[in-house]
Amino acid sequence: MALVPENSPDRAGGHPRFHDLTPPIRIAAGLVVLVGPPASGKTSFVRALVERRQVAVEAVVSSDEIRTELFGVSAEPADSDAADAADARIFEERDRRLVARLADGLGVIAESTNVTPRARERLIALARRFGAPVTVLRFAPDVADLLQQYAERGRTDLTEVDVRAYAALMSRDAGADRLRDEGATAVHDVPGRRQSVTPGEAAARFAFAPCRPPGR
Repeated sequence: MALVPENSPDRAGGHPRFHDLTPPIRIAAGLVVLVGPPASGKTSFVRALVERRQVAVEAVVSSDEIRTELFGVSAEPADSDAADAADARIFEERDRRLVARLADGLGVIAESTNVTPRARERLIALARRFGAPVTVLRFAPDVADLLQQYAERGRTDLTEVDVRAYAALMSRDAGADRLRDEGATAVHDVPGRRQSVTPGEAAARFAFAPCRPPGR
């Protein structure tokens, strides 16, 4: 992951903005866990990180992208057993990719909802195997903004009821104190629509430490 110089101009417009004048929050090389409901802005945020060259595209491991790679865009499991088997294969592949980077001393971003303690426990255990710090980036828009973003994106794989359920889990099980108790080294909230912050502006508020394999 490449470090972004402080006070760098916003690449989208080429002119410094207010957030560019504030020293960015520095993210240690290790495992970065995104936590947030569907439609909360996680994918737009990591896309902005890649476009701004703050992280390399291979540093982002997305469970949704792996699902598409393995099963296609419109593939629907025939029943719950098939769905469970598909999920198991997806997360096994995700873990393999995370481990490959952590074993080489490289930073990596785990992009999935991760709103439940069980999901995060699995990720934190991987990081501990390699002594890597865990940084959690929280995406917690209020429900009205979340539902608006869900409607704008036209997702057909989830219902409004599903989105509300994820939001409830986030509120109940993913507070900053709980995340630290679970083993997160640092926890940061990522601003969004409620703060009138675009994904590119949110990305500019973070600087990722350069990653070098051990012994190099």
